[in-house]
Amino acid sequence: MVGKAAAKDINIALQGGGAHGAFAWGILDRLLEDGRLRIEAISATSAGAMNAALYADGMLRGGPEQARAALHDFWKSISEAGRYGPIFPSLMSLFTGNHSLDDSPSYQMFDLLSRLFSPYQFNPFNLNPLRTVLERHVDFERLRTAGGATRLNICATNVETGKIRIFENRELTVDSVLASACLPFLFQSVEIGGEFFWDGGYIGNPAIFPLISGSKSADVVIVHINPIKRKGCPKTAAEILNRLNEISFNSSLMREMRAIAFVSDLIDGGKIKDGEMKRMRMHSIRAEDLMTSLGVSSKLNTDWRFLTSLRDHGRAAAGRWLEACHDRIGVESTIDLKAEFL
Repeated sequence: MVGKAAAKDINIALQGGGAHGAFAWGILDRLLEDGRLRIEAISATSAGAMNAALYADGMLRGGPEQARAALHDFWKSISEAGRYGPIFPSLMSLFTGNHSLDDSPSYQMFDLLSRLFSPYQFNPFNLNPLRTVLERHVDFERLRTAGGATRLNICATNVETGKIRIFENRELTVDSVLASACLPFLFQSVEIGGEFFWDGGYIGNPAIFPLISGSKSADVVIVHINPIKRKGCPKTAAEILNRLNEISFNSSLMREMRAIAFVSDLIDGGKIKDGEMKRMRMHSIRAEDLMTSLGVSSKLNTDWRFLTSLRDHGRAAAGRWLEACHDRIGVESTIDLKAEFL
């Protein structure tokens, strides 16, 4: 591992995507193992918020190796909760080895019931095994009060106003993370301070602006879970809904990236002086071929073999990115914003 003095500072933006968040686990694991990058701040949503909390708490407890262990242990517990938990079902455990059950009667029945009945009806006691897992693995008091903690920005959607809410370290609780991951078809809204919240993916997946205004580093690495591009026109109801979700969960990111490209053009064109506005250097780690091959039902797949497969794909993607892009960190963007987002 390279010495700490040689590490480059970056910010990371983690998308949500249910069990597909194990892909981001693999990316974080590989970056921690490599040691040449130091994460200044994280903006995260849903499963990304869980990864962010585990990363930050692990770093406080014992540095990179403890953070890697914390992520591993958390996802192992998620697998176990998915097997036995009443609300976060691992449908895939019924058909071990399959990555998608989109056409199976079991998944179709579950999908239908979640649309006919609200979580206030089929889960009136608001049971959520994710709460227990998070409380067991994350010391939220430490994240709120410890000096030197990785700066976190956890995104949730205010149900009543439709506005984004960013929970920072000083106000971080298990409810903040559960709010960021609250899919309204599966879970009751999370109430915090008299306000109600749903999944942050509806309004910021993830939000980039907290990393622009609040970080010294101008480098942001986006970890993509939801594919931006998908070839072909969806035909089945499940395919149509899945693509609509992908588009809507990427829409806020697309808007922010267009704004960043616009500011970069103003600087390059001499309309504003370089330094008057912050020039951001954008990077991304993704595996769209993998993600487009997975059915929507696999976001509920907590089978351990599936999760570790996604982790290994994430590690491989991060390794390729490090080899191709590390030397350009702190120098320039490694993605073409206009080609990707305009």
